[in-house]
Amino acid sequence: MLYAYHEQLHTLSKNMLYWTDAASKMLSYFDQGSSKLLVNNQIVAGFEVFNRLVRQYEKPAFNLTQTAENLTVTEKIISSKAFCHLIHFERTNPAGEIVKGRAKILLVSPMSGHHATLLRDTVKALIDTHDVYVTDWQNAREVPMSEGSFSFDDYVSYVLQFIQILSEQERIHVMAVCQPTVPVLAAISLMSQNNNPLRPLSMTLMGGPIDVRAAPTDVTRFATKHSLQWFKNHVISQVPYNYAGAGRQVYPGFLQHMAFVSMNPGRHWNAHLDFFHHLVEGDQSSADSHRRFYDEYNAVADLPAEFYLDTIEKVFQNADLARGTLVVAGVKVDPSAITDVALLTVEGGRDDISAPEQTTAAHILCSALPQEKQTKLFMETAGHYGVFSGSLWRKSIAPEIKKFMAAHSNNELV
Repeated sequence: MLYAYHEQLHTLSKNMLYWTDAASKMLSYFDQGSSKLLVNNQIVAGFEVFNRLVRQYEKPAFNLTQTAENLTVTEKIISSKAFCHLIHFERTNPAGEIVKGRAKILLVSPMSGHHATLLRDTVKALIDTHDVYVTDWQNAREVPMSEGSFSFDDYVSYVLQFIQILSEQERIHVMAVCQPTVPVLAAISLMSQNNNPLRPLSMTLMGGPIDVRAAPTDVTRFATKHSLQWFKNHVISQVPYNYAGAGRQVYPGFLQHMAFVSMNPGRHWNAHLDFFHHLVEGDQSSADSHRRFYDEYNAVADLPAEFYLDTIEKVFQNADLARGTLVVAGVKVDPSAITDVALLTVEGGRDDISAPEQTTAAHILCSALPQEKQTKLFMETAGHYGVFSGSLWRKSIAPEIKKFMAAHSNNELV
C-alpha cells in the first residue's frame, strides 16, 4: 500500500515537473537583459531546485571510458545473475588489443540502497593499474517473482561464485566497501575452512560493520532499538504492478533515501540552499558539482526484503559474525580458519555510519592470520564516503591499498 501511494504521488508530481520545466525554459528564452534580472534568476533557480527535489532519479552510468594511460575502457557483463551482474572494466590499447597481465580485483559494492556507480571514484583510481571487476546489484523491483527470493546467504553465495569465476587462472584480490564487508569476510572464511585453492590473495575491508558493538552509531542504535517485527511492519512494502518485480516484498529505495537524508538533514538543506544561490549568481561550476553529487546520491534501488531483514538481524542486532554465531547455508562461519589471505582494514575518523573500530574488529576475528599479513589504515579526517571517494581517497588511501596488494600478490604487475 505504501509503495502504491508513493507511485501515485510521483505520477501527480509529473504534471508539476512538466509545468515548471516549461516555465523555466520560457523565462530563459527572454532577451538577455530581461533574463539577467534578479527576479528571473531566482524563479528559474527555484524551479530547478524544486524539480530536483521532486523527480525520480534513474540509475547513473559509470562513464569511465579511458584510463590515465590513454587505454580505452569498455564495460562488459561477464556473469549475469538474477540479482547481480558482474561487470568487467576491460581495457584495450590503441591497437585494439586487450591489456592483460595486471592483478585482478573483485570490488564488491554495497547492496544498501545506492547503485554500484557510487564507487565510480573507487574504480577510476584502480583501473590504471589493475584489472577491475565490480558487482552491480540489480534493483529488486525489476527482478520478477519467478526468480525467487534473495537472502544474506544468497549474497554470500554470489560472492563465492564471483571469486571462483575470476580465480580460474590466478588468485585475485577482493575489496569490500561498507555493507559487504561482513558477507565478504564470511565468504572468504568459508573458502578457507574448505581449503579452497581459489581463495583470494588478499581482502580489503573498508568502512564496514564487522562488529557494530565496537563503536555504536545512530545507525546501530536505531537498528537495535526496534524489533525485527517493527522493521517488517514499517519499512517493508510490495512492489506495485507497473514494475517487472510486481508483488515482491522490498525495502523501497524512496524510504532508504529518506533515511539517508534524515541522518544529516542540516547538511542537505544547506547544500540545496547553496545550490540555489549558485544558480542565481551564475556559478555554473559549483552548480554542476552539486548536480553530479545528487544525481548519484538521489538514485536509489529497492532491496529484497529477505536480505534487508537478514542484515538487520544478523549484522546489526545480533552481530553474529563477531560473536561467532553466524551460520551460512547450514555451515558455521569461522574467520580463524583464514591463515594466508592478507587482510587490510580501512577506517575514517569521521565515519558516522561505520565508526572506527567496527571494521578493525576483523583483525581480532582472523586470529590465526600472521601479523605480517595484517595491515590497518586509519584516516583521521575521512568520513564514510571519503574512505572510497574524493581527494583523500585518490591521494592517500588508494596508493596505500595498491601497495598492500602489491606486497601480497603473486603477480609481477600489480
